[in-house]
Amino acid sequence: MKKALNGNQLKMIALAAMTLDHVVSVVYPNYPMDWWILLCHIIGRLAAPTFWFFIAEGYHYTHDRKRYAARLLIFSIFGHFAYNFAFGIPFIPFQTTVFNQTSVFWPLFWGVIALGINDNERLKKWQKTALVLVICVITFCADWSCIAVLAILEIGSNRGDFKKQMRGMMEWVFWYALVYVIFVNPVYGVIQMFTALTIPLLSRYDGTRGNWKGMKWFFYVYYVAHLIICGCIRVALHGNIGVMIGG
Repeated sequence: MKKALNGNQLKMIALAAMTLDHVVSVVYPNYPMDWWILLCHIIGRLAAPTFWFFIAEGYHYTHDRKRYAARLLIFSIFGHFAYNFAFGIPFIPFQTTVFNQTSVFWPLFWGVIALGINDNERLKKWQKTALVLVICVITFCADWSCIAVLAILEIGSNRGDFKKQMRGMMEWVFWYALVYVIFVNPVYGVIQMFTALTIPLLSRYDGTRGNWKGMKWFFYVYYVAHLIICGCIRVALHGNIGVMIGG
């Protein structure tokens, strides 16, 4: 298959899928079973793996990894308030549950830290494992939980071997789906496995960023802005109530 999609195009597909998923979540809350709503959430599974993939790519290509990590940390703060407002989750964590207490930007930031730990030749293997376990605890409460960190680590550490990247990613997604099946909702747990639909898209990545250099900042700003709009929709339709687990 021809590799015909650049990074910007793949990110735009992911942003569109994410927006559909989030808008449907706030308009039709609490895990409804209508087939077309489930389809919208299945399409939404295209977003997270694309973000994980390009966090690993960004780590590889950036000229300043500390600045890259700092940018993700700053937007994880903005993202926390926007995400929690969007879905009616208290800004102060753990008042309702341990799930979905902050946005996916939190594990994206820690995914970069985990890649740095993995590449640190001064650390022994057991030290790397211990540090990654600590990161998993820190990120467990976020959207996509520590699975996002582990998926980024799989993708980044296996760069150049696409099949191994995707196989490792899906193994971790399976555990996330299993937790969802047991503790949240069985049907929506199965839906998490549709992240596999992202694999054919990512396989067409041509290795280039694309001509528009503004995508980096557009991604960050759009993520926060669309969540604020989702929060306004939630309050307008349902009042100040939570619309998903965590709220």
